[in-house]
Amino acid sequence: MTQIVLPELHALAQAALAKSGAHPAMAEATARALVYAEGDGLASHGVSRVPFYAGHLKAGRAIGSAQPRIANQRGGTVLVDAGSGLAFSACAMGIAECIARAPQYGIACAGIANSHHFGAAAYHLEALADAGLVGLAISNSPAAMPAWGGKRALFGTNPIAAIFPRAHGAPLLIDLSLSEVARGKIMMAARDNKPIPEGWAIDADGRPTTDARAALAGSMLPAGGVKGAMLALIVELLVVALTGSQFGFETASFFEDAGGPTRIGQAFIAIDPAALAGRETYLARVETLLTAMLEDDGVRLPGERRRALRDRAHAEGVEVPEALLAQLRAMAA
Repeated sequence: MTQIVLPELHALAQAALAKSGAHPAMAEATARALVYAEGDGLASHGVSRVPFYAGHLKAGRAIGSAQPRIANQRGGTVLVDAGSGLAFSACAMGIAECIARAPQYGIACAGIANSHHFGAAAYHLEALADAGLVGLAISNSPAAMPAWGGKRALFGTNPIAAIFPRAHGAPLLIDLSLSEVARGKIMMAARDNKPIPEGWAIDADGRPTTDARAALAGSMLPAGGVKGAMLALIVELLVVALTGSQFGFETASFFEDAGGPTRIGQAFIAIDPAALAGRETYLARVETLLTAMLEDDGVRLPGERRRALRDRAHAEGVEVPEALLAQLRAMAA
């Protein structure tokens, strides 16, 4: 492992993406999001994704010249077409629209169509909390989990994130995928020739496996059994049927260069507390719950560990595998 400061890592990732075909704004927005994840300790959603994104850009699975545009809008809702480019510029446009519309309408929703992997879901929500808004983010992804009772990968791991601003202190940040574990963790285990715990995945024949490669050829298991599978179904319908994007089973894996553009969907929802019980009531109620939670020894608020890692990363940098760092430098040169 090699220690590297975040600005240098950002510059490497941005240059690697630009050399692979992303236009400057797309490369910068993508690098910023991946370095954010790296700093928060989410290596599976960090700069390890750069080679995969670059492969998609070169193979046409992501369009490096794409410019996001508003395809439809009414009141508090807006549809942003990512144009099959990398997701981050389109997501930023959707978030900006939510911030502009939520105070006027009380609630705003931005759907993102024809999109790509959007990294750590919570990354997109921090701007909503800064604007005093409650935020939700959801996305589908290439097929990785079976419908309940099946063995064929059909749904994505379909992350869900939420953010709740507070009167004092950092917002409450919740971020999870609907599989038992993020697929990126199994990908990293396969890369490092390490086993995975039983209960994470099944092989292509539907049998439990601890072999990461067999898991990648099979299916992830949903968190919470049938409940996780039903939540994944809800996400698929919300971000695909409403945006006209592709279901998880209609697109190839994020980890493959072959196949057409991913064209998955995302959605962001922003709620202005002032439109309901009022901002002061909302803030007081949040603190009442968090105070009660923290009365129990051992309770840690969601997002606390990530922010501690973020503070350390900004001060000291992060550790990146030497092979990955060498790959990024070669791509950026």
